[in-house]
Amino acid sequence: MGDVLAGIHSSWEFDTDSVLIRFERGIRTPKLFHVLGERRIPYEALSGAELLPGTRRGTVVLRLTPRAGADPLVDAAGTQLKERCDPYRLVLPADREVLAEYYLGELRSMLPSDCGAAAERYLVDAPRAPLSFKGYDGKAAFDGRSVTFRWFWTGASSAKWKAGDQRFQVGELSDVEWRSPEVFNGYLRLLPHGSKDEQEQPEPEHDPFAIVFGLGYGLVHESLPLAAAVLAAVRAAEPASVRSLDKARCSIGGADDPVRSDPADIAERIRHLGELHAAGLLTDKEFAGKKAELLAEL
Repeated sequence: MGDVLAGIHSSWEFDTDSVLIRFERGIRTPKLFHVLGERRIPYEALSGAELLPGTRRGTVVLRLTPRAGADPLVDAAGTQLKERCDPYRLVLPADREVLAEYYLGELRSMLPSDCGAAAERYLVDAPRAPLSFKGYDGKAAFDGRSVTFRWFWTGASSAKWKAGDQRFQVGELSDVEWRSPEVFNGYLRLLPHGSKDEQEQPEPEHDPFAIVFGLGYGLVHESLPLAAAVLAAVRAAEPASVRSLDKARCSIGGADDPVRSDPADIAERIRHLGELHAAGLLTDKEFAGKKAELLAEL
């Protein structure tokens, strides 16, 4: 089609095989849209389109429905995104309703015949690595191949300090759980192959596979893109990742490419380990081992 339909917070450019969604960077634009920048949605990634009354007076909404399993961002978020942060909504002034109806018809004509079936692979690109965010109890980072968790001594539980900073290779993971920071007890949890049932998993604040959010931490526009990128990488690696279920996770200090840390940060973390040791939460052996791991990062 080659036409552009400009709305509030975004504009849609219609091509022969896809729609390119470009998000504005205005003050009132949701920060998630700022981070996404633009997204190309192939028509084969869609299951439907509809025109709805807007929640704001004098507006209408042209909305696309992605196919199940076609978009890692949607898979990671589930139904947790607020309506105004839905990247598949184009809000238009009511005087463009006739124009919107025309494009609605064009969009529906471009949908694949099997649009009701789940996609066999992701058809929409995930946010690009490297990505990172700060949670309440640690910092998460993803470089495209592995996820690292670094614990903050001010927020991390003793269970996480005992486990040490973590690095997870994509091939070791089977899934990703993201619970929005805008609800109570938000978190990002990585699920390794052979992980326990949800009922048997420890609470996120005590789970070394999880980063806990909190007020001002793990914000949607920071944590969701990372969760989606990791999920897409995990799905892409699945056919080639036939690994034993008991493969040991790599700690940062034992990885092939060790991460060099700031000496002041290492000293502070050793001091905190000393406090845990003095309180009886770490044995002499555990304290000596963790201290050696931290010193090896220098």
